[in-house]
Amino acid sequence: MFTGIVSELGTVATIEPRDGIVSLTVEAPNTRSDLAIGDSIAVNGVCLTAVELTPGGFRVEAVDETMARTALGDLRDQGVVNLERPMAADGRFDGHIVQGHVDGVGSIESMVHEGGSVRVRIGIPAELSPYVVEKGSVCIDGTSLTVTATSSPDEAGAWFEVVLIPHTLDVTVIGTQSVGARVNIEVDVIAKYVERMMGGRS
Repeated sequence: MFTGIVSELGTVATIEPRDGIVSLTVEAPNTRSDLAIGDSIAVNGVCLTAVELTPGGFRVEAVDETMARTALGDLRDQGVVNLERPMAADGRFDGHIVQGHVDGVGSIESMVHEGGSVRVRIGIPAELSPYVVEKGSVCIDGTSLTVTATSSPDEAGAWFEVVLIPHTLDVTVIGTQSVGARVNIEVDVIAKYVERMMGGRS
């Protein structure tokens, strides 16, 4: 389990598609320091497995299914990625429950500066809209954020907004992105379980 608190920005060193698998080598010295082969790591919010250690980082592999359901296919050489190791059993819970299982891909529709902060609007698939609520939690590219506004049910396009403080802009990928960028979205898993348990009840 993750919490959506990014521990390091990594740099994509190589991207190698081969036999239905995309191999990503990431330079991240801090993450590499206590990483072992077989360990889980969230890369832009996608839970992957370290299959090789390099002097300054690690290599992970993503299958076609993962590439099709996430925005990992948009990564380029020397691009930056959010990284997080799973939370230890006795660790501090600073974000919210994040599984590293992306529910869909959204896109940045606007970024409006408000003093030192930035209000970001994310367009999302309509089927995710019921799980995103004002003042609730959402994970964008592996970053736990608080929803500040949402689209109404009768709007043509579904969206939500978050407001980012300067620190978040400095230490996460979203600070390097611009309008039109695709982002991985993981909604609150508790909402999905509640819906499942309430299914069929009136």
